[in-house]
Amino acid sequence: MTTQTRKTIFNRPEKPYVHPYIGGIVLGVVLFLAFFLTGNGLGSSGATSRIDALIVDSISPSHVDNNPYLLKMAGGDKNPLDDWIVPVFFGALFGGFSSGFFNGRLKFMTTKGPNISNRTRWLMSFLGGVIFLYGARMARGCTSGQALSGGATLSAGSWVVMFAIFGGAYGLAYFVRKLWN
Repeated sequence: MTTQTRKTIFNRPEKPYVHPYIGGIVLGVVLFLAFFLTGNGLGSSGATSRIDALIVDSISPSHVDNNPYLLKMAGGDKNPLDDWIVPVFFGALFGGFSSGFFNGRLKFMTTKGPNISNRTRWLMSFLGGVIFLYGARMARGCTSGQALSGGATLSAGSWVVMFAIFGGAYGLAYFVRKLWN
């Protein structure tokens, strides 16, 4: 990729974000259509588990066949990618990149405060993502699945999980705020 091409792709004028109320309405319509057309809500952590099961199955099929969690996704001749959540995951990934591209926000950058290095920020982000994904699978769904799908169906467990997530974030914010100031 030439320098000029890179500048054309990544240095586009940045457009404003959509108004939050409009975005909320669009998200609500998409969630309704997901329930109406497929019988499923929205979420993403299930897809990452299925991608993980695919990788493990290609390396050690006997491990998958002896692991009850992985067996239901990839045991025997099952294709772990044969589930509704996988296209939703890749569609959200593609949609996010497309939105960033068309609105001038697709760029390589590290958002951080002045008191933290890029390396520490990336390490904290990675570790936080791993812990959050592990917790999401323990809670039987990620934040999008819990908040959107569970919240929309008035699932008491989803509401408890979301209050715990926000409470934990506010509790942890006190200890990491110095990194952002």
